[in-house]
Amino acid sequence: MNVPLDWLLEGEPWIVYRTRRDLLGQSEDDPQVKSARNAMLASAQVQNLVAELSDWPGVVISSHKSASQPFHKLTFIADLGLAMHDPGIDAIAGRILEHQSAEGPFQLPMSVSVHYGGTRQDQWAWALCDAPLIVYALIKFGLENEPAVQAAIKYLVGLIRENGWPCAVSKELGKFRGPGRKDDPCPFANLAMLKALSEVESLRDSPACQIGAEALLTLWNESATQHPYMFYAGTDFRKLKVPFVWYDLMHVLDVLSRFSWLRKDARLLDMLEILKSKADRQGRFTPESIWTAWKEWEFGQKKEPSRWLTLMAWRIIRRIESEAR
Repeated sequence: MNVPLDWLLEGEPWIVYRTRRDLLGQSEDDPQVKSARNAMLASAQVQNLVAELSDWPGVVISSHKSASQPFHKLTFIADLGLAMHDPGIDAIAGRILEHQSAEGPFQLPMSVSVHYGGTRQDQWAWALCDAPLIVYALIKFGLENEPAVQAAIKYLVGLIRENGWPCAVSKELGKFRGPGRKDDPCPFANLAMLKALSEVESLRDSPACQIGAEALLTLWNESATQHPYMFYAGTDFRKLKVPFVWYDLMHVLDVLSRFSWLRKDARLLDMLEILKSKADRQGRFTPESIWTAWKEWEFGQKKEPSRWLTLMAWRIIRRIESEAR
């Protein structure tokens, strides 16, 4: 099975740009990369996302799983490669930095019902299923060394327990936590934390990352019996889906494949084989599930192969197999 490079390079500019950077290894100074990047920044879809996020933080959070949440769109433009020097990004980052909690993580407006331990009133708060993703985006934008970002990283890393990161929230949310035993690790919190820390070179090999990765791989290995906080790794989990929003096969593989010391782990390779088995004869991948909030994007359909999904899949395959040999 070969990478369908010619087909990928016929796609939208943001796909061409990331293909040249991630699969062809071309530098930012390469004329073809520059051309693709400029076209990406000029594309209506990307400009619309940036314009929408300029009103950060947008609506009050009702469900972290909602693919229309601004912080999920934030991580998507960060994954595309947008940075502080690009139009509109400095303003978005500035608005994020305006709302930092006393603990360190950045806050979003949230409303939690009394039934779940909240007050039902809108308030600025954070949870471990959003705070690491905001930090991830800020790091990708180029703000890793900002004192505010460093403070957020330090606090979030400190929440690790022996079995991984728990369901944790800021003091404003009171006793709120997700459905499940409080001593369990939260699968999505671990995924989000590993995603953020994968971008911090000094922490990528840290004990915290090793504990978090082990938590996710153990949950995969024991997916038939362990479902902490009602996160499952069954049929729906295994359906190919982008962009990276929640707890699913593609997202978990993308994050875990960033850690070179994991790439020979039998459990990770087991997940990889499931991904590879879903390719067609041309090495292309078709979405098996979609987020309706992204239905206008080329990956927001299940009828034909998606270039973005294919690119993400091959990036995972390349990362793992280049190290596993």
